[in-house]
Amino acid sequence: MTVDTSEWSLVGLVRRQAAALGEREYMSFEQGDTLTYASLDRRSDDLARKLASLDVGPGDRVMVMLKNRIEFLLAMFGIMKVGALFVPINTELKGAFLQHQMRNAEPKVVFLDHGLRDAFDNVTGGNESLGLTIYVAGDVPDERPAVLAAAPAMTFEDFMALDGAGDEVLVEAKPEDIACIMYTSGTTGPSKGVLMPHAHCYQFGNGIALNLNMTKGDSQFICMPLFHAMGLLMQGISTLITGSRAYCVERFSPNTWLDDVRACGATVTNALGVIPEFIFRTPPTEHDLDNKLRSVLAVPIAAEWGDAMEARFGFKFVQGYGMTEINLPCYTNDDDPLNPGMAGHVIDDMFEVRVVDAATDAPMPQGEIGEIVVRPKAPFCFNQGYFRMPEKTVEAWRNLWFHTSDAGYFDEQGRLYYADRIKDRIRRRGENISSFEIEQVLNDYPEVNESAVVGIRVEGAGGEDEVKAYIVTDGGQEIDNIALLDYCAENIPRFAVPRYIETVEAVAKTATGKIQKEPLRQAGITNRTWDRESVGYKIARRV
Repeated sequence: MTVDTSEWSLVGLVRRQAAALGEREYMSFEQGDTLTYASLDRRSDDLARKLASLDVGPGDRVMVMLKNRIEFLLAMFGIMKVGALFVPINTELKGAFLQHQMRNAEPKVVFLDHGLRDAFDNVTGGNESLGLTIYVAGDVPDERPAVLAAAPAMTFEDFMALDGAGDEVLVEAKPEDIACIMYTSGTTGPSKGVLMPHAHCYQFGNGIALNLNMTKGDSQFICMPLFHAMGLLMQGISTLITGSRAYCVERFSPNTWLDDVRACGATVTNALGVIPEFIFRTPPTEHDLDNKLRSVLAVPIAAEWGDAMEARFGFKFVQGYGMTEINLPCYTNDDDPLNPGMAGHVIDDMFEVRVVDAATDAPMPQGEIGEIVVRPKAPFCFNQGYFRMPEKTVEAWRNLWFHTSDAGYFDEQGRLYYADRIKDRIRRRGENISSFEIEQVLNDYPEVNESAVVGIRVEGAGGEDEVKAYIVTDGGQEIDNIALLDYCAENIPRFAVPRYIETVEAVAKTATGKIQKEPLRQAGITNRTWDRESVGYKIARRV
């Protein structure tokens, strides 16, 4: 069956829903602001006219570095309504990381949260195209970083008070038009700007709406950052498509999550990375089942807490697989067991998915791990390459499949399982080891708050890896490493038990909760690293 994507434009979606739903509430924010469907359309039109009066138009890039607040959505749709490219930026960026994205995108205008202005202190030139910085939630500072001081600046209120252009500047975007450039996390190299058409952005929300069975009566809780596809597209756009409502907070907090879910009457929400486990590890309360949640999309799920968390809060987990570049081509359904790593069934009217040998691209047999590759069946529901990085685009698209750098396999029922990032998989003693699976075991140990497992190269290992586990404890306090290894030996294969352990207070993450593993690999053995061979620890072979 061919999917009709002819109306899959975010601009068209806003206009249709405004006409159909009027002043029905769309999204409210922690700061107290509220958008209705009509006011979202009306106010973003107004913002678009202001941008056009500053000569912002089709093809220009407009960078938005804002926290979760009403101005984020107004800017997003206003930018799209003049045909410019919306460029949301990770609010954790600073220095060289921010400079790379500034230089790659070369924005004409920057919407900047006043509280994030210090992130630009060490960002230098290369942005001659910058014509204006708009400060949101604060005044224009007396002293501004050099890269921003070279251009005029004004407050958001002053910007919105400008005389705008006429309605002739507003565009009706098409599904194939590029809507935004969304940057990857960049944990292993310079972040890449993903060129995302309107239809691609629409499908993120459409997939959630269909697979979580959303209706107009649903209420969505958003605690993910809006600069990320999960918070903005999977949640914000699925709400828009279904005509439901959402409540958005500035940041996730495990200690207030349940209170927020109950207060806003949420029926659906999303959780990524460590978020669901952090929620589960909060102390139980008498109100845990007193909520309206029915579905929570979350990855990854661990056997140690998945079923228990469903029982504790009374909802059903939905798992999936996706990334900024490829959308979500897979979801689980109500009949699937809650297996860790299960990504679910391929949406086969929209996508093709294969598991191939990472070196040759030859298809792998069912049940064997290889690299996950994807390509679309519907037009423009997929990335259109990386902005100003043609060599990276060609590399990712070799042999006419998009290579995800994720490892996975298909089971006998044709369900996809995620195993690990290709670079995160560890090769030791001829065995392929999943860092994800080791981490799930370590995280269930009573004194461990979190863990990160990497492979490191050491002399005498014959070109293979040794397993190193970073253990996060309260205050970075040392624990009994022998007892931890005894526990590991009982719960994971002998060849996967870590040789090295390093206790730390925290591990660096992206703003979306992904552990930044490349710096951990590069650190190798430090003066805080404990080696089990230094005490002659041996793991008995099973008979």
